[in-house]
Amino acid sequence: MPADERFAVRRESARASVPRPLTAAPAPAGVPLPPGLALRGRHATGARRPETPRGSGRGGSGSRTPRTGRGGGPRRAYERARRAWDRPLTAYYVILGSSLLITVLGLVMVYSASMIKALDISKPATYFFGKQFLAAVIGGGLMLIAARMPVKLHRGLAYPILMVTVFLMVLVQVPGIGMSVNGNQNWLYLGGPFQLQPSEFGKLALILWGADLLARKQDKRLLTQWKHMLVPLVPVAFMLLGLIMLGGDMGTAIILTAILFGLLWLAGAPTRLFAGVLGFAAVLAFLLIRTSPNRMSRLACMGVSEPDPEGGCWQAAHGIYALASGGWFGSGLGASVEKWGQLPEPHTDFIFAITGEELGLAGTLSVLALFAALGYAGIRVAGRTEDPFVRYAAGGVTTWITAQAVINIGAVLGLLPIAGVPLPLFSYGGSALLPTMFAVGLMIAFAREDPAAKAALAMRKPGVRWKTMRRRVKKRSSGER
Repeated sequence: MPADERFAVRRESARASVPRPLTAAPAPAGVPLPPGLALRGRHATGARRPETPRGSGRGGSGSRTPRTGRGGGPRRAYERARRAWDRPLTAYYVILGSSLLITVLGLVMVYSASMIKALDISKPATYFFGKQFLAAVIGGGLMLIAARMPVKLHRGLAYPILMVTVFLMVLVQVPGIGMSVNGNQNWLYLGGPFQLQPSEFGKLALILWGADLLARKQDKRLLTQWKHMLVPLVPVAFMLLGLIMLGGDMGTAIILTAILFGLLWLAGAPTRLFAGVLGFAAVLAFLLIRTSPNRMSRLACMGVSEPDPEGGCWQAAHGIYALASGGWFGSGLGASVEKWGQLPEPHTDFIFAITGEELGLAGTLSVLALFAALGYAGIRVAGRTEDPFVRYAAGGVTTWITAQAVINIGAVLGLLPIAGVPLPLFSYGGSALLPTMFAVGLMIAFAREDPAAKAALAMRKPGVRWKTMRRRVKKRSSGER
C-alpha cells in the first residue's frame, strides 16, 4: 500500500477512536426539553465555565493581602499607639501620671541635693526633704479637691482667689510683715520654719480670673473689639506685675507675662495688638534689666563655661560642670560633688544640674519627657473642649508650667539668663508646689469633663458595669442550662 494511503487510513482510524460529545436530540417544535436534558446538552456542546485560578476562592492564598515584611511590625505598633492616644481617658491618665512621677522624682532629688545644705546650717539631713514632703502631701490633697470640683465652682473661685492674692501681695510690702529672702521682698512669715510667697499664687489667680473674664466676653461676642480684649485683663495683669516687681522678683514677673500672652493668644488677639503688647513688655523688661547691676550680671553669664577671676558667673559655670560630669547614666544617686558647697542653691533653682550629675543624660531626658507629656496633654485638653473657660484655663496652666520649665532648664544649660524660678513640681519650695498641684488638679478636672471621658469613667464604675451586663444577658426559661 502506498505511503499516502497508509497515512489516510491511520488518520481515519484515529478520528473514529476519539469519543464524540453527547448532544441532545432536537426537540420537536413546541415541546420544551426537560431541565436535566437541557443542562446535559448545554454542557455537551462544549461550553465550559471559565477557569478560576487556583487559590483565588475563599480561603485560598490569592485572596490574602500580601504582607509588608519587616515594615508591618513598626507600622502596626504605630497604629496601636495612635489608637491608644486617641482614647477618651488618655489625657486624664497622662496628666495624672506625669505630674505624680515628676513630684515623686523631685522629692528624691530634693533629699539628695539638700542634705549637705541642711547639715551646713546645723539641721538634720532630712530638714528640707521633710518640709517638701509635707507640702507635697498638702498639695496632693489640693489636687484631689480641684480634680473633683465642677467647672462652675472653679469659675466661682476666680474672684475670691484674685482678691485674696492681691491682699497678700500688698501685705508683703508692709514693713515688719514682709520678709526679704535672697534680696527679694516677696515673703510672708507664717511662724516656725514656714514662709509663704504670695506671688506664686498670683499665677493661679490670673489664670482663673482671666479665663472667666474672657469666657464671659466671648459668650457676649465682645472679643472682636480690641478694647474689650485688653480691658480689664491687661491692667489687672500689670497691677500684679507691679506688686511683684516692687519686691524685685524678676523671674516670677516673666512667668506672669508669659501667662498673659498665652491668654491673649488663646483669645485670638490680632497680630498687631499682640505685637504691640509684646513690644511694650520687651521695652519695660529692658529698662528693668538695664537699671539693675544684678540683672545685668545674670544676663552676662549666658553661655559661660568658666567663672571669671573675680568670682562672677560662679553658679552658671558650676551648673555646667555638674551636667558635664554626669555622663550618660550619672555618678549615682547621692554621689554629687557640686552640692558640697560648690553650686549655690542646688535644691531649688539648680536642682536640674544635680539631677544631671547624679542620674546622667538618661535622668535629665526622662524629666524632659515627663514635662513634654504633661504639656502635650494640656494642649489636648484645651484643644478638644468646646467650653471657652476650660480652653482658656487649660491653656493658661499649660503655658505656666511649660514656660517656667523652659526658663529654669534653659538657665541651667546656659542658654537663658538665670531668672531664679524653680522647676515646677520638682524643685524645693512649698509656696511654688501648692498652687502648681492645684493647677494640675484643675487640668485633671477639665479632662474628666469631656463627654467621652465622662462616659468611659461611668462605664468603669462597678454598678454601671453590672447593670450593663445584666441587660446583655437574655432571660432563659427554668429548663435551660
